[in-house]
Amino acid sequence: MIVQDLLDYFETIAPLHLQESYDNAGLIVGDVNAKILGTVTCLDSTEEVIQEAIEIGANVVVAHHPIIFNGLKQLTGSNYIQRVIQLAIKNDIAIIAMHTNLDNVFQNGVNQKIANKLNLQGLEILKPKTEEEIYSGSGIIGNLSKPMKTTEFLEFLKESMHVKCIKYTKIINDLVQSIAICGGSGGFLLNDAIRKEADVFITADYKYHEFFDSDNQIMIADIGHYESEQFTIDLLNELISKKFITFAARITKVNTNPVNYL
Repeated sequence: MIVQDLLDYFETIAPLHLQESYDNAGLIVGDVNAKILGTVTCLDSTEEVIQEAIEIGANVVVAHHPIIFNGLKQLTGSNYIQRVIQLAIKNDIAIIAMHTNLDNVFQNGVNQKIANKLNLQGLEILKPKTEEEIYSGSGIIGNLSKPMKTTEFLEFLKESMHVKCIKYTKIINDLVQSIAICGGSGGFLLNDAIRKEADVFITADYKYHEFFDSDNQIMIADIGHYESEQFTIDLLNELISKKFITFAARITKVNTNPVNYL
C-alpha cells in the first residue's frame, strides 16, 4: 500500500471538498507514492509525535489538526511548525490531516464519535450544509435514552469524556435529554442548538462574554478543545485498521494537549 491508497480511502470517508475554506486538510508533507510502513494517529503532529513515528518505524502520521494553516515563507526551524516539517522531511515521514472535512461528515465523523461516547440516540446533523445534504454539515444533535438530572448529566459527561473540569452556564432545567455537540471551537453553532431546542450544547473554546449568549435558553458546557476531540485519535486509527492490514496502525502515546490543569 502507498500513501495515495490511504488518501483515496480517506476521500471516501471525509472528502476534502467538505473542509472549511480556511482549512488545510489532506497530505501536508510526503510522497504520494511512498510505501506505507506504518501509521501513527494523533490530534496534533508535534515534534514528539514525529519522533515517536521514527522510533517505531512508522512513516505516516495522520493528525486531526493540520500542522500548517498558512503558507510558510521560510523553513529555518525558528518555530515548532517549521521544526516539525523539517523533522518529517528529513526522515521521510508523511503527514496527513483530517480536520474540518472529518468534522463535517455524519457517519464516522468527529461529532458522531463524541455522541457515541455519550450513548445518544436519534442522531442528526445540527447544521446541514444544505437542505439536500443532510448527512454533511456542522455539529450533531441527539437524545439521551431518558431524561437525566442536569447535575448527574454533568458528572456523566465529565466521566465519559475523561475531562478534569467543565465550564458551564446556569442550570436552567432540572432535567436534560436533548444534547447538541460540536467538537473543538463550536460557538458558531449556538443559535442552531437553541433553534433545535437542545437542552445542552457541548463544545469548547468559549470566551467569558460568549457564555452570556446562552441567554437562559440553553446550557453551554465547555469541556476543552483537546478533551472534546481526543477520541478522534481512536476514530482515525479504527478507520485505518478496518481497511488496511498490510501495515501496523498505532495510536500515539504522546499527549499533545498544550493546556494543563491544577
